[in-house]
Amino acid sequence: METARKLSILADAAKYDASCASSGAGRRDSTRSGGIGSTEGMGICHSYTPDGRCVSLLKILLTNFCIYDCAYCVNRVSSNVERARFRVDEVVKLTLDFYRRNYIEGLFLSSGIIRNGDYTMEQLVEVARSLREDHRFAGYIHLKTIPEASPELLAAAGRYADRLSINVELPTEQGLAALAPEKRLPAIRGAMGELRWRIEESKQARKASTGVGSVAGAPRRRAPKFSPGGQSTQMIVGADGANDRTILSMADNLYGNYRLRRVYYSAFSPIPDASSRLPPRAPPLQREHRLYQADWLLRFYDYRIEEIADGRGDGMLDLDVDPKLGWALRHPERFPVDLNTAARELLLRVPGLGVRNVDRVLAARRHGRLRVADLARLRAPLAKLLPFVQLADHHPHRALDDPQALRARLTPPPRQGSLFDAAA
Repeated sequence: METARKLSILADAAKYDASCASSGAGRRDSTRSGGIGSTEGMGICHSYTPDGRCVSLLKILLTNFCIYDCAYCVNRVSSNVERARFRVDEVVKLTLDFYRRNYIEGLFLSSGIIRNGDYTMEQLVEVARSLREDHRFAGYIHLKTIPEASPELLAAAGRYADRLSINVELPTEQGLAALAPEKRLPAIRGAMGELRWRIEESKQARKASTGVGSVAGAPRRRAPKFSPGGQSTQMIVGADGANDRTILSMADNLYGNYRLRRVYYSAFSPIPDASSRLPPRAPPLQREHRLYQADWLLRFYDYRIEEIADGRGDGMLDLDVDPKLGWALRHPERFPVDLNTAARELLLRVPGLGVRNVDRVLAARRHGRLRVADLARLRAPLAKLLPFVQLADHHPHRALDDPQALRARLTPPPRQGSLFDAAA
């Protein structure tokens, strides 16, 4: 099979994996070393880092052959799809060729399971090793890790990759048993624990190795990095019966116990020749969006699971309003918040105020009492913000007396767009 055809098949097969963002990578540039590649710069971009940099990745599978029969996976062994497989040298050559043409800045490499976990992981690691050692490639590398692979292979993967990820797939062990019987949650957690230990050990070793050595002032040799971008995972949303509270509880557990950098949520997508065990249609994409918003509240706004998912009584997030606004509408007694006196923790609960604008409010109020015009300069969404705050020249008065009316005003019913509507 020609390389171009393989690329078409295996790039398409990789599109279902969402956990490919490149945040957390160290800044490297090979222009001084004489190698090739960089984790910085611009290209034909597909991923964004937290600081706003746009990073393009060659996102492919090593192969879509797989010995597993996960019901939700288009590449399962029983699936009637065209199969292809790259050799290690083909992936290396594609990565280098695409980089030289400024198409990409890095590689995201996953694979179906062939033979067994160790054999597959060996192939993935060899791609990364060849790029780093044979070609001195300094660009970004993200490797999908096989949970069943040996600790030695996990250790090798972390030496070459900027980030590793192990997909937890489904939020419950019951869901895995029903839809992915060859996979076990304890094995996945065990591999995550192995990676967490190695990542933290590497950080401690590098801290200890900084400074000046004891012999004639010689600098100490710094310990090597291990997956400096940490580890991430992905959960499929809507393939099983797990509600949003269960999904978020699993994510919160993974963040706390394994120090994951990101949990990605991927709405289940119906596949050809789907199993009768799967739902006939995909969940609304808005559900995936709300889960990402709730995830953000857990990580950066100090919300608790029960605060986010307590609205409907069925453990599902409200699709009509974002989780932060939903909490505020359910707790009108906590508002209005005086932006000139309130503590940071309470400011973070105000709909329309993000972390950055909260810090700006705290800095600005040291120099005088804030007014509506000051908020306008922050480019905050005033329509959402003003019903919940008090300023030197503004008080919402009775706006919070009828939360349902306020909800209706802040979430107008959907309507068919017009060709003559002004651009948003």
